[in-house]
Amino acid sequence: MQLNQTESWTSDGQFWLAGGAGVATVATLGSLWFSLGLDLIPCTLCWYQRILMYPLVVVLGVAALESHNTVWRTVVPLSLVGALIAGYHSVLQATTASCTLAGPCAVVQWQAPMIGLTIPNLSLIAFVLVTITVFAGSNLAEPVRNY
Repeated sequence: MQLNQTESWTSDGQFWLAGGAGVATVATLGSLWFSLGLDLIPCTLCWYQRILMYPLVVVLGVAALESHNTVWRTVVPLSLVGALIAGYHSVLQATTASCTLAGPCAVVQWQAPMIGLTIPNLSLIAFVLVTITVFAGSNLAEPVRNY
């Protein structure tokens, strides 16, 4: 039995969207671990990143289960804005030595052992990975209709 184009997209697209949901889930659980497990208080920029990441778990999860190949229209604005905020936050931490103008967002509260990534660096990676998976899992071309 040979798969047609729609069936082929469904399995590949669902795989990628599920991968994006997995990335968003790990990022969400990680942020909760930082605040609840390590008692780190999220700064303002961290809260914005959380606000943009948390809904992606549900949106991508439902899209993967129901094969919604146009979910990129919802996910991409959230993930790109999140990546911009995380990138700005990462730059603040890398370039600001004190907390004068930048406030508490420039403070490095946690750094990954051995690889040296901070929480905003990890958030940036997660947002970029979500963006990549949603583009890989979405059928951006208009479907061919046979009448």
